[in-house]
Amino acid sequence: MGRMKKKYESGAATTYISRNKAIRKLQLTLADFRRLCILKGIYPQEPLHKKKVGRGSTAPKTYYHVKDIQFLLHEPLIIKFREFKHFNRRLKKAIAKRNKNAAERVRGNRPTYTLDKIVKERYPNFSDAVRDLDDCLTLCFTFANFPATKRTQVNLIQECRRLTVEFQHFVIASHSLKKVFYSIKGIYYQADVAGETVTWIVPHKFGHDHPSDVDYRIMATFIEFYVTLLSFINYRLYSSLNLHYPPKLTVKLDEDGDEERLTKDETDERVEALTHTLMTSGGEVVDEDAEPDVFENPDNPDRVEQAKVEMQQMKQLQGLFKGCKFFLSREVPRECFTFIIRSCGGEVSWDESVCPGATYQESDESITHQVVDRPKLATQRFSRCYVQPQWVLDSVNARKLLPAKDYFVGAVLPPHLSPFVEEQEGDYVPPEKVKLLRRLQEQDGEEDVPEEEEEESEEEDELEDESSEEEEGEATSKQPPKQKKRKMKEEPAASGKKMKPEMVEAGKAEKVDVTKQLARQQAEEKRLAELMIPKKNRRLYHKINYKKKKISQEAKALTEKREAIDKASKLQKRKQKKLSV
Repeated sequence: MGRMKKKYESGAATTYISRNKAIRKLQLTLADFRRLCILKGIYPQEPLHKKKVGRGSTAPKTYYHVKDIQFLLHEPLIIKFREFKHFNRRLKKAIAKRNKNAAERVRGNRPTYTLDKIVKERYPNFSDAVRDLDDCLTLCFTFANFPATKRTQVNLIQECRRLTVEFQHFVIASHSLKKVFYSIKGIYYQADVAGETVTWIVPHKFGHDHPSDVDYRIMATFIEFYVTLLSFINYRLYSSLNLHYPPKLTVKLDEDGDEERLTKDETDERVEALTHTLMTSGGEVVDEDAEPDVFENPDNPDRVEQAKVEMQQMKQLQGLFKGCKFFLSREVPRECFTFIIRSCGGEVSWDESVCPGATYQESDESITHQVVDRPKLATQRFSRCYVQPQWVLDSVNARKLLPAKDYFVGAVLPPHLSPFVEEQEGDYVPPEKVKLLRRLQEQDGEEDVPEEEEEESEEEDELEDESSEEEEGEATSKQPPKQKKRKMKEEPAASGKKMKPEMVEAGKAEKVDVTKQLARQQAEEKRLAELMIPKKNRRLYHKINYKKKKISQEAKALTEKREAIDKASKLQKRKQKKLSV
């Protein structure tokens, strides 16, 4: 007979441990325990059977895995935390005794530590670190925009500012920006970094005070780890583009032909301006027009075609503003639009009195676009186009230069739609987005329409001439015009005479839209997959279809509701016009 197991000595009761027990086991304070868990990436767990884990108690508690706590037992950071605790005790004692020499000596022996080993431990591969870059960038950009107060350390703010500017320079040099969205929360960006899609938020720059309902000590612990992580990533990204790290600007010559010598503060200001190109480690500027290698996959040609289409669209976005020179007015957010325009191949400048780093003045005749965010302008130049800031954002999201007439100064702007929302089949699509898609399709067809119209007009003239000749000969022949035409074309060939050049029509190259062709193939594959569903799984498939029908019905109801609201608003406007007349 086997030995009987006692209650709560196996299973879930031994898998989890409460937070108080973990603190007693590690001999740390609650603040140090939180800090250690954040740095090591260990978070609380929710057990399935709380009564078993709590040994019959259902009181609310915070639980951790026992293996995670055992993993923390041999962490060298715990020794540093104890040294820092001893340092604080000695410093308080020296200050209480008013012994300045002892206090200075204790401050000089402040314990320090680095998080390099923890970063390598948590992210063994570079792709893992880039995949976890979203929260890192969002928090670093948030701290970079913080004002320097007692709640936030100045050195952390400066470090975040430096690292975020370095990351923006990499995006500009690699032209990897994909999407932009300007919202109330902040500015959403999406870029392709080392083959991974990274999305982050940059808050608006406002003169605000720190909110009081946020624990800044926990945020400072997160930012302490993220600063180390981002410095590693920036170094690796700069090395992949052969850029010098830390970033250095290309050498410029002054009027006498000598190298322009700048102080450290001036160079830092110019680097933060984002208007100058960076120097490579070999002393040459990065080749921005270099094409990536293409490797064909014979097993799946459809995927190859889809990858080619995506690459072509990305290449079109990378050179969207190539050859365009922008000038930003004083009221336009400088850093945001400089980053967007330069990431798409354009040049940007502003007034020197706004911020250092301007490359040309407003009086420059080579400026093609001036971004203005005010209702009227006193003077305008004929050599440039005056647009509102939304034109830049919408053009990036559409990956084409939109018509500037809808974004002129003082014009009512179209709605700024989010590019991150992708509607599936049957979902509700707002009418503004439908109009935008139609406009883009019309813009695609405008380039080919004139040539086709000319060819059609020439063909119509030829047919009219031939029909007039046939009408004259119809009195003596009873054959229809089509048969007559064929005989006229066949007779010269039979008699051996040369054909007239007017009777030979030039061949036309058939234009194939790859995107539409891929969409048709995907639809056909989906239809065939539906036909091949086994009988035992059809019930589940019908449930999924039922859910899709419900979503489509909701979308239809929303469209009807929107149409009713639009009709009511139009009627109200007409009534107001009649009353005003």
